[in-house]
Amino acid sequence: MSDNSTSTAAPELSAGAKAAGWFAKVRSWDGLGLLVVFIALYVTLSILTPDFLTAANQLSILQRAAFFGIVAFAMTLVIVSGEIDISVGSMAALSSSLIGVFVAQQGVPMIVAVLLVLVIAAVIGAFAGAMRSYFGVPTFISTLALFLALRGAAQLITNNFPLPIPADEFFYWGEGRILGIPVPAIYLVVVGVLVAIVARRTVFGRSVYAVGGNAKAAGLSGIPVKRIKILVMMVSAVAAAVTGLLQSAQLSSGNSTIAVGLEFDAIAATIIGGAALSGGKGTVIGTAIGVMFIAALLNGMVLLGVNPYAQQVVRGTVVLIAVVVNVWRTRRQAIS
Repeated sequence: MSDNSTSTAAPELSAGAKAAGWFAKVRSWDGLGLLVVFIALYVTLSILTPDFLTAANQLSILQRAAFFGIVAFAMTLVIVSGEIDISVGSMAALSSSLIGVFVAQQGVPMIVAVLLVLVIAAVIGAFAGAMRSYFGVPTFISTLALFLALRGAAQLITNNFPLPIPADEFFYWGEGRILGIPVPAIYLVVVGVLVAIVARRTVFGRSVYAVGGNAKAAGLSGIPVKRIKILVMMVSAVAAAVTGLLQSAQLSSGNSTIAVGLEFDAIAATIIGGAALSGGKGTVIGTAIGVMFIAALLNGMVLLGVNPYAQQVVRGTVVLIAVVVNVWRTRRQAIS
């Protein structure tokens, strides 16, 4: 009798222990606070403007989120590795301009033109990574130079005029829908899942975290630190090129004026999502919440008729608060 009661109580205790462990993990999750703030933002905007929670508006948020979220996912790997890339907006503009020149002016087939743009982006990203790995130039400096040079190159090859791309199938990439869902939003989800798998399930992803945590120790353990830094910069550049192509598709033209401030939104989403600027820490799920937080905030301010200049003030304030919280959390963990 006693044995039977003991055997039935054991699974109950085991289930209780598992539940307690699960709740403990949730409470210790760094992104819990952000998730609560995100939910509070949604509730607040839903109360302030009835149009916010409509299906059409939510799909609009997803579409907008895609244009900087794809870059934000790649930026997560860059920041986790201890680097930064502020040239992504200019890279997107150059990619848009190149697709316009290749297709509209040179008559290059669309598929070939897209591949050429992605290859060029990868080469430029490799250059930024090599400057860091082999010449010791901080990526902030090298990408700042690229920020100016790439935007200038985009304006130069287009004479700062849009280059119309009449292909209907190209337009579908930026404005098409599958089962009512914007195609760019589907790209966003696919890229997010791929980056999450790479970050947590591959040798490359684990190496990125190791390099960002302690580059010297990673090198001593046999991790090719220089190669990792080059590869993350290539991933960032290619992601920016993809965003440039998607925006070109939406506009049906190659345009050197797109993606202004893209680097701000991508880096902001990553930092808001909990990535440490010092490297070694950051998650794709945190970045995803950061992306949706920024997209919802921007959308809500538009619906509320907030002055565009005031919107910039709000965006800057949000990022400053996120950085302060990030630094405070990092110091607290270091002390503990």
